[in-house]
Amino acid sequence: MEALEYPRRSEKVVETVLIGGVLALLSFLLVPIVFLAGYLLRVLDRTARGEEEPPVFDDWRDLGLDGLKAVVVGVVYGLIPAVVVGVLVLISGLGFMGGDALAAVGFLGLLVSFLVGVVLTLAMAYLTPAALANVAEHRTIGAGFDLAELKPVWTSATYATGWLWALAVIFVGVVAAAVVGMVPILGQIAGAFIGFYAGVAAYSIIGRTWGELHPIETRERPVERGQPEI
Repeated sequence: MEALEYPRRSEKVVETVLIGGVLALLSFLLVPIVFLAGYLLRVLDRTARGEEEPPVFDDWRDLGLDGLKAVVVGVVYGLIPAVVVGVLVLISGLGFMGGDALAAVGFLGLLVSFLVGVVLTLAMAYLTPAALANVAEHRTIGAGFDLAELKPVWTSATYATGWLWALAVIFVGVVAAAVVGMVPILGQIAGAFIGFYAGVAAYSIIGRTWGELHPIETRERPVERGQPEI
């Protein structure tokens, strides 16, 4: 698959994968997640514009600012299932407080909460990559919630197909990371690098899909790097 070749097209592929893997290993510190998100945003930007060479880790200030925008958008989309499920669970809990007669209603409510949570989580996983692609194009947080631009992409068969291919790449990466992860310590370290590589490959698919549906190669960026805008 072409996407699996994408991360290797850089002249600094070893350096890039090493930095990305280390950031992934340190993601429990949270700050590295910002820079990883900024890098993936650059992947979306470059591939949407038809550029074949992957980005590198440089201009860390701008990388961090881009990453913060991506994290904000991702958190907002991620909170939607959490908030909805939380409300449903709270309502279900009221059933248990009503005695045995309403206990069955409470159990049913919990089951519905679980199913709704699964559906909404999948839905947000589907919507978020396109939202981030729009952020990569316009350099603003608001672009991640611009329904006028996003809805035609979300509802297209082309995006759905690209998203499924990206999901397949992520799945392969997760399986590979799980296999090597069975080796104590070294396997877990290697899994972080595999995860980073798979993430870059997957987001290159999303970027190309966005560029196909929403051509931007010839447009000037509304905000150049170094001039952050909310």
